[in-house]
Amino acid sequence: MEPTKILFYALTAITLLSASFVVTARNPIHSVLALILTFFCLSGHYILLNAQFLAAVNIIVYAGAIMVLFLFVIMFLNLKTDDEESKTTVTKLAAVVVGGVLLVVMVAVFRVATMATYNPSSYTSKVGLVENLGMVLFKDYLLPFELASILLLVAMIGSVMLGKREAGDRHY
Repeated sequence: MEPTKILFYALTAITLLSASFVVTARNPIHSVLALILTFFCLSGHYILLNAQFLAAVNIIVYAGAIMVLFLFVIMFLNLKTDDEESKTTVTKLAAVVVGGVLLVVMVAVFRVATMATYNPSSYTSKVGLVENLGMVLFKDYLLPFELASILLLVAMIGSVMLGKREAGDRHY
């Protein structure tokens, strides 16, 4: 077996195990740490797909910033871990039914989905690099990119205005 296949299967196994631990962990901090491991394994998959920029962004944004925010919120709220007694049988039954329905939907989707084939003659080694992403982003999707930046600017100005108004309303 090729080394890339071995690495792919190892990363896939670790990803699935850590993702299942995210859902089943009783301690929320352990759940967040397992989610960080899941993000790192997904970044490994991106690297195997020759998408180094997406791997770096996934590590920086998700495994770095978002997970630090999650850990901060969990520790700030000081959540107590509840025992299984708080979960009723109706809640457990609903979770099993929803999980079963999602499994049936996923199986149905995968049965009708078609796999893209690999054509070695048309493959270029620059597929997942930042240069190609920038060319597509600033040529084909320039208007949506600029509209998204304007939307983020308006949201930032609105949050500053709301924060100033609420701070001005307080009297000490």
